[in-house]
Amino acid sequence: MSTLWRLVAHADFAILADAVERLDAASSAPALSWSLFDEGNAARLDVLFEAMPDIDAFRETCGISEAIPVEFGPMPEEDWVRLSLEGLKPVEAGRFTLFGAHDRDAVAAGQTGIEIEAGPAFGTGHHGTTRGCLMAFSDMLEAGERPATVFDLGCGTAVLAIAAAKVLPDAEVLASDIDPEAVEESAENCRKNATPRIDCFVAEGLDHEKIAGRQFELIFANILAGPLVDLAPGIAKALAPGGKVILSGLLTEQEARVREAYTDAGLTVTRREPIEGWETLIAVK
Repeated sequence: MSTLWRLVAHADFAILADAVERLDAASSAPALSWSLFDEGNAARLDVLFEAMPDIDAFRETCGISEAIPVEFGPMPEEDWVRLSLEGLKPVEAGRFTLFGAHDRDAVAAGQTGIEIEAGPAFGTGHHGTTRGCLMAFSDMLEAGERPATVFDLGCGTAVLAIAAAKVLPDAEVLASDIDPEAVEESAENCRKNATPRIDCFVAEGLDHEKIAGRQFELIFANILAGPLVDLAPGIAKALAPGGKVILSGLLTEQEARVREAYTDAGLTVTRREPIEGWETLIAVK
């Protein structure tokens, strides 16, 4: 395995969150994965690369000025393995527990376990956005809701689709992502979690024959604020009457803009308690 390269930047949380949004929007960006941590006075952005990147080009893509210092260098393979395992300690989110293969015995009685390993696709469940979605879904289940059609839009590792398939054995579950690598990872995760019936496919937003003209009782959209706003009319149209969309991937300062987009699309929007600066909204048709 070739040496991975690591870049670390410390700055205001909003600045680094904007950098992340720019990074995700740039299909040509060479980043393998990223993590954003809120550390109080200054947030920390960790980015991994498969090969040595052009730092100037990366700064330009992400809007990180020269005034923001970055630490950069190769990371030994053994450190990556260790950090991956440490980062995948079991996490509980409502009725779900997410774990790596090294912690298969860590799922408590009554919890639904989902096995997710470190990989290039985003969404191991430790991020506040994924946890927020799972907790919102858990509340739906506690209220007796059992959607029969579920669509995970921008599925990443398919954590949310797998959660739905595990607790809704009779539901039709679809999962899409714009990134073919993420879809491959999702399909593998579905196999490992004994949920191969999930239909994983590559799609840009709602543009795919498998979802065109369809309506779903539950949609997960854990992406970013910009795409959430752009997709609001299409997502509202893709919801069945009485259906819900669980939205995340947005920061607290972006919440009002996203809420307005879905209200304007004719949905009733409620806000959950934010997790680590990340919001989760539930919109009902």
